[in-house]
Amino acid sequence: MPHLDPAALIADLDPEQLEAVQATSGPVVIHAGAGSGKTRVISRRTATAIATAVVPADQVFVVTFTDKAATEMVQRLRSLGLPGVTARTFHAHALSQLRHFWPATHDGAPLPQLLDSKGFLISRIARQLPGHYRFTPSKDLADEIEWAKARRIAPRGYEAEAAAAGREPPIPVDLFVRVFGDYERAKTRANRIDFDDLLVETVSLLERDPAAAATVRARKRWFSVDEYQDTNPLQQRLLELWLGDRDDLCVVGDEDQTIYTFTGATSDYLTAFVQRHPGAREVTLSRNYRSSPEILELANRLLAAEGRRKRLVATQPAGPAPSIRRFADADGELAGIVAAIRGLVAAPDPVAAAEIAILVRINAQIPPIEAALTKARIPFRVRGQRFFERQEVRDALRVLRRLAAPDDPAPRGSLLLAALDARLRADLGFEAEDQGGGAEARERTANLALVLAMAGEAVAADHDIDVGGLAAEFDARAAAETEGSGDGVNLLTFHRAKGLEWDAVLLPQLEEGTLPIRQAETDAEIAEERRLLYVGLTRARRHLFLSWAERRDARRRPSRFLAALEGRASVPGRVTVLPGAPMNAGRAARARDDDSPLMSALREWRLTTARSDGVPAYVVAPDSLLIEIASQRPTTVPALRRVKGMGPSRLARYGEEILQITRQER
Repeated sequence: MPHLDPAALIADLDPEQLEAVQATSGPVVIHAGAGSGKTRVISRRTATAIATAVVPADQVFVVTFTDKAATEMVQRLRSLGLPGVTARTFHAHALSQLRHFWPATHDGAPLPQLLDSKGFLISRIARQLPGHYRFTPSKDLADEIEWAKARRIAPRGYEAEAAAAGREPPIPVDLFVRVFGDYERAKTRANRIDFDDLLVETVSLLERDPAAAATVRARKRWFSVDEYQDTNPLQQRLLELWLGDRDDLCVVGDEDQTIYTFTGATSDYLTAFVQRHPGAREVTLSRNYRSSPEILELANRLLAAEGRRKRLVATQPAGPAPSIRRFADADGELAGIVAAIRGLVAAPDPVAAAEIAILVRINAQIPPIEAALTKARIPFRVRGQRFFERQEVRDALRVLRRLAAPDDPAPRGSLLLAALDARLRADLGFEAEDQGGGAEARERTANLALVLAMAGEAVAADHDIDVGGLAAEFDARAAAETEGSGDGVNLLTFHRAKGLEWDAVLLPQLEEGTLPIRQAETDAEIAEERRLLYVGLTRARRHLFLSWAERRDARRRPSRFLAALEGRASVPGRVTVLPGAPMNAGRAARARDDDSPLMSALREWRLTTARSDGVPAYVVAPDSLLIEIASQRPTTVPALRRVKGMGPSRLARYGEEILQITRQER
């Protein structure tokens, strides 16, 4: 038994943390709000249980949801003088058990090798699908297989179970069942198992083999489960089998940070824990040790708008008021992001660039921010998969380079852009308006659309650009992304930000269609989008900037969630609601009216001209240019030449047609 001082383990805890730590025998459920010190509570509770002889150290099992969290927990426990406590993920612990028992039940054969990813097998199968379904991202198919396996659903039972759950696969159900079955057969032929199989096989082993179950239960009898709101049905069943008829179980989680339901996770096990375990101790950690009172007020308002009474209680000193800023367009918002970062790093009490994060809903929102930061010479790092590393982006750039045919004149300028658009549609199944399929398919579509938008920007800057020049533009962007500094501003999605924190957080593009995302239609889906924003808000310690733009590719509306945040605060320093940049807000406001005769005439002209020239509409004139024309209303060539984005080539080709429209609509 390690020598531990129980008094020292609880000396610096607040009353709620103390209650949780001293509840060393289960069942216990701890509702741990954001920033409430749950890792400290889990480690101290574990140490206290060992120090007070409730359980030997070797019979403790702390369950985490990631390998990184397991490593951090082991280090935390070691610092308390407990080097021998087991902290693992569900999958890691199941793997150790399967390796031990598998040979005895499979004629001495070792456990099959583990697949690093489902992607390789699934992508090969998906390429055999008919029509455009062959372009379905393997991740969407893998996610759906994971959802099915989390419920122990086999291919033959998928259709009925999915229908009962109101679940729609990323491709027609008959095709998905075929992919699912082919994947299982391919895996068997290759003598492989995947990560889901680790749990499926362990559950099956413990259900059918009482001796194996008894052996497993004899080794670990005291359980603590972190991030319990992310548990899926298969993990819950495995936990029940490990526990047996004992009740030394403590679960820790926050239902308001449930953001992975698309993988099968559910907070129902957390919220209904007391009903399933009558007599369980229930402790709520509501004191937040991370964020300023002003930031927590926004988080509390967001929950209150949903009818929740939960409130995070501030312990940190007052800080700057968070801001919600409206911009006229996307360029204005990017300029605002750059200005905010420069202000933070140059302030009398400066914030290091590495302590600043920009969080977005999907990865396709990151590259324009990268470009703005690169231009402003602000170092940044992309956390997670970079844009130019994504498969569809690499494929698109290969398509671009193939346009430089050795025997034919290579297209240039707008013709190059039109050729690239056509080849992406033919070779990669790109459809600009396609919003179907799974989340990865939508991300793929957004990324290919962004490739074309970047190409359009390059063509607008150089109307005679060729394949080599355009490829060089992309190579330069990719190099800037790769050279991201570990000390730079962090760029990542809301999902990747969970569990992290920074001194300053910027949340741009808080608009309907982005957050909540366009595909969120049901109450449950909207609730998950709200929880994503809650996670984003509670990542910030001192500074918080929220923003949206009234126009991007079309007119935008602010996220419905912002209305709740703009209400009167109950603490000093309430949120500051700011208008967009005054330099362009006035004239852009006149042009934003989609029903104005001039804007309608300009859009009709652009559509007719694009069809006549055989190019995408944005090649003729992007929305930003039409807005500038409508706001300035030039009637002479010199005045039109001064319009930002007009350019000599566009002026020569379309100038007289545009002036005819502006003169008629004055």
